[in-house]
Amino acid sequence: MQVYWYDDDTVVLRQNKAVHYEAPFMFLLFGEERVVLLDTGATADQQYFPLRAVVDELIEFWLHRQSGADPSYELLILHTHAHGDHVAGDAQFSGRPRTTLVPAHQMAAWQYFGFANAPDQSGEIDLGGRILTVLPTPGHDSSAVTFYDPRTGILFTGDSVYRGRLYIDDWPVFSQSIDRLIRFCHSHPVTYIVGCHIEMTSTPGVDYPVRTTYQPDEPPLEMTTKHLHMLRSALDAAGPDPVRLICDDFILWPTGAPCAPR
Repeated sequence: MQVYWYDDDTVVLRQNKAVHYEAPFMFLLFGEERVVLLDTGATADQQYFPLRAVVDELIEFWLHRQSGADPSYELLILHTHAHGDHVAGDAQFSGRPRTTLVPAHQMAAWQYFGFANAPDQSGEIDLGGRILTVLPTPGHDSSAVTFYDPRTGILFTGDSVYRGRLYIDDWPVFSQSIDRLIRFCHSHPVTYIVGCHIEMTSTPGVDYPVRTTYQPDEPPLEMTTKHLHMLRSALDAAGPDPVRLICDDFILWPTGAPCAPR
């Protein structure tokens, strides 16, 4: 894995594409009382993808930098959605002390976040001095959520918004979720929008083929709020019926839909 400390309390992880072509990004956000891991990657086997070992080392390092080992410090594992390339590493944490793993499927996750019966509401996750907002953003997957971290201003959008093929399972619901994110950004300071993959090249409108394991010409992971408005414009241009549409920084890719001219 690649490990990148964004700041003293925020880590970006990425799975090696040589291990799995999806190469998902994962995120470790430290609070005073517990740390949250967003997603667990695409590979279950610890021999090839030692996620738990890396996470344990990072937690130990962070605690040492604070005031030493804390036997009460907890690990919380949440997911952006329930697809296999975001939950495969869950089993590595089985039996780990002081660990809560919330299953990714909609019923369990949305119940934990507090909006299972109110999908227009948001929830909060308190890490201790660091409170994340959780928004329901289905469309790519029925369980999809977006996390907002006010400390960094980052909006973690999972597979709903990123530089790549935006696979859309439910077109009108996805459109509503994008509107929800735009409204949220109007009232909250957002520095970056960060998804869980990079599939585009640095050439506008050109993506890497599916199952590519080497991507030397990637654009940056981070996007901005302007990309949400670009996505909204693309959805408007595509119309009410699902259609595949190629844009500079992403591709609308509804399941089973025809491809529209650019």
